Amino acid sequence: MFNRLKEDIDAVMDRDPAARSRLEVYFLYSGFKAVRAYRRANWFQRHGMKFIARAISQHSRRRTGIEIHPGATIGRGLFIDHGMGVVIGETTEIGDNCTIYQNVTLGGTGKDQGKRHPTLGNNVLIGAGAKVLGPFTVGDNARVAAGAVVLDAVPEGATAVGVPARVVRINGERVPDPKPSKMLDQIHVADPVSMELCRLRGELERLEKKVNELKGQ
Repeated sequence: MFNRLKEDIDAVMDRDPAARSRLEVYFLYSGFKAVRAYRRANWFQRHGMKFIARAISQHSRRRTGIEIHPGATIGRGLFIDHGMGVVIGETTEIGDNCTIYQNVTLGGTGKDQGKRHPTLGNNVLIGAGAKVLGPFTVGDNARVAAGAVVLDAVPEGATAVGVPARVVRINGERVPDPKPSKMLDQIHVADPVSMELCRLRGELERLEKKVNELKGQ
């Protein structure tokens, strides 16, 4: 229990430059409090005391603004930064050393039974406002950009952006240094819409030049 507590605090200290002390994290960080409440609720859930588990979950939701279903499966070192508006569904599975920013939804797409929420691998980053919806896998070391809506699987080491999300970058090899703090940039990722607009502008300029040449002839 104390080892898991230390890992959760270390995750915040490693990935949040604003964290000044472990004491501050323990008493003041809503993301840390939500994860700790989830781990208590999950214990009751696994031991058949689902009402108590849900009560703990709902109490934590009111205190932190973060809703984690006690039936979810969460690995070591989850860091929820800011956290307000985060929703993690019942059959969600999250690997080790993942990072989730505010207003993220790990949800389902309907009323299907069984596995209906996403599975995140290890060292995954989900940017602010992103929605990951459905029973598919986001691979190890993948990143989902802020505001993206992911409806299909994301390969390992890939970056997904846009609505609906598209994979715009894939690192075919395993990341040499998978330390989560190296994977926290949710801003500097390629935007497929911007890239397409640039391509169309270049094509338009080429056509205008061709029309002017024809007019001259």
